[in-house]
Amino acid sequence: MSVETDHHLGMEEGETKAEKSLKDRKLGWRTTLSLAFQCLGVVYGDLGTSPLYVISSTFTNGIGNKEDILGALSLIIYTIVSLPLIKYVFIVLYANDNGCGGALALYSLLCRHVKLSLIPNQQPEDKELSNYKLETPSNKVKRAQKLKHKLENSYFARVMLLLITILGTTMVIGDGIFTPAMSVSGVSTSLGQDAVVGITIVILVILFSMQRFGTDKVGFSFAPIILVWFLLIGGTGLYNVFKHDIGVLRAFNPKYIVEYFQRNGKHGWISLGGIFLCISGCEAMFADLGHFNVRAIQALNLGCFPSVKVVHTSPKHEGQVYIPELNYMFMIACIAVSVAFRTSEQLAHAYGIAIVCDMTITTFLVSFVMLVVWKKSIWLVSLFFVPFGCIELVYLSAQLTKFTEGGFLPLVTAFFITMVMGTWYYAQKERYMFELKNKVSTEYVRKLANDINIKRVPGIGFLYSELVQGIPPIFPHFIDNIPCIHSVVVFVSIKAIPISTVALEERFLFRQVEPREYRIFRCVVRHGYRDVVGDPLEFESQLLQQLKEFIRQESLMLGVEGPTTEQVPISTNESDEIPDQGSIQTLGVETEIKFIDKAMDQKGVVYLLGETEVVADPKSSIFNKIVVNYGYSFLRRNFRQRDKLMAIPRKRLVKVGMTYEI
Repeated sequence: MSVETDHHLGMEEGETKAEKSLKDRKLGWRTTLSLAFQCLGVVYGDLGTSPLYVISSTFTNGIGNKEDILGALSLIIYTIVSLPLIKYVFIVLYANDNGCGGALALYSLLCRHVKLSLIPNQQPEDKELSNYKLETPSNKVKRAQKLKHKLENSYFARVMLLLITILGTTMVIGDGIFTPAMSVSGVSTSLGQDAVVGITIVILVILFSMQRFGTDKVGFSFAPIILVWFLLIGGTGLYNVFKHDIGVLRAFNPKYIVEYFQRNGKHGWISLGGIFLCISGCEAMFADLGHFNVRAIQALNLGCFPSVKVVHTSPKHEGQVYIPELNYMFMIACIAVSVAFRTSEQLAHAYGIAIVCDMTITTFLVSFVMLVVWKKSIWLVSLFFVPFGCIELVYLSAQLTKFTEGGFLPLVTAFFITMVMGTWYYAQKERYMFELKNKVSTEYVRKLANDINIKRVPGIGFLYSELVQGIPPIFPHFIDNIPCIHSVVVFVSIKAIPISTVALEERFLFRQVEPREYRIFRCVVRHGYRDVVGDPLEFESQLLQQLKEFIRQESLMLGVEGPTTEQVPISTNESDEIPDQGSIQTLGVETEIKFIDKAMDQKGVVYLLGETEVVADPKSSIFNKIVVNYGYSFLRRNFRQRDKLMAIPRKRLVKVGMTYEI
């Protein structure tokens, strides 16, 4: 997919991967402290505001026995120790994908080691990229290889793993909807419930209006507030402990947990739904990892969501982005949730289910990473999966008791977003398969080269297609409607690679389409899910520079060291047609490069895009017709199109319509 960016944060031209890594390692202590300070305002604010609603959500019917306070506090202490500290800090954070976290980052990490993608666009050259980091096979990886083959040979398993990943992502999105509403709805109800709802709406509008300034500015704005909040509640807590009852420290003894359940039985189990909220926000330590050292995760570049505008807001720190469409969608959703639920106690039921579902899915995916990527023994993986999985399932069971009291909302939200993402991914996959089945043979190009009715015109044509191999079916459709072709043609395919970023010097993969003298090239622009295709002029410059480098390297491989005796005269008049090149022999390297430069100077780059209408095959199933003709069609009409996202000037854009039946 394509995204639009206001600040392209890719590596500068000429900057190598090693130089980039070295620059990252040289981050000083001031920068580290600055980023840590921002985390207070963005990540840990959620954890810090949990005292506003944990106790009230735990003891919904009041405190029947004073000893229950110690039991609840003991549960809170050991929940914080087991999940945020042991699970996330010591284990899960190490399962990051080159600095990125979240369900999609884990899925991407698995895709590099197992062929999980449902779209067959993998190329052997992808494994040569710097960030792939694949290990050579050894006797120690037999179990991992066996699991890998089972996954690769099971279409059902690959589909289910993708759906689980999407579900985990939707739970994080649901968390993002409930978090602001939960945090600001804790205003004192002494003002009156209507006043609380009104104040909540005003605060939410202000909060979301500030997002355009970027994570760093928002983080710096709220970090002092959160820091003061932490100091106040910490200081108040210490004062109350020593002033009123130091015996509360007995809660560190886990025996009070046992006694708590013995006294309360079923009600104690149900109260776990409120206690779990003490760690609300700890999942953000992993999901928001990319905000503070690398580009933010978007399901966008993995093809799971329609195209939207992405604005980079910080020239200094990668990963700090603003997405206008999603920001306003989140604002409307948060306001709707606040108005519908009105109190933080009711919101807590929905909030808790979203968090615990995300944590459970993270545990499942990290276990896969430990088996396939880290290649740990099954016993060591069990030590992670069984205890943390059981803890989270117990909390999930307690949360589900509140299903009818608001707990249904995150599941409905997740189902809806999963349907959107699943519909988009399914249609994109089927669209790719249509192009693959209907790709044009190289014989067509050979005939085209000898067709006297096809004229060559000055300039360079970029023809965009999803296809990474072969000639896309839209190309002959262009020729049929416009019987001419530019002097240099490049089939451009922007391909998402299951890694976080691709170095600039590795980004462009070129091949030349036979016959060579016809100057038709294929270029696969490989990018990770953090990379953004930048400004059109910058992109053109990078692609053409890499094309010239490809010609130089290709000439060395073919043994061409200089110009041959027969050369193509370079036209000096913009109106002159490029001469027929069917009989032209191989040109010298520098002459070829000059030819490309001249074509660029004459007419520049023209973007050739297919205005494809995607419809369901009349012979396909009813399910396919509903998904494609209604679901996918609705999403395409209501989200940004590729040419707008790429900011292509209208005068350099040529579109030809074509119908894809999938």
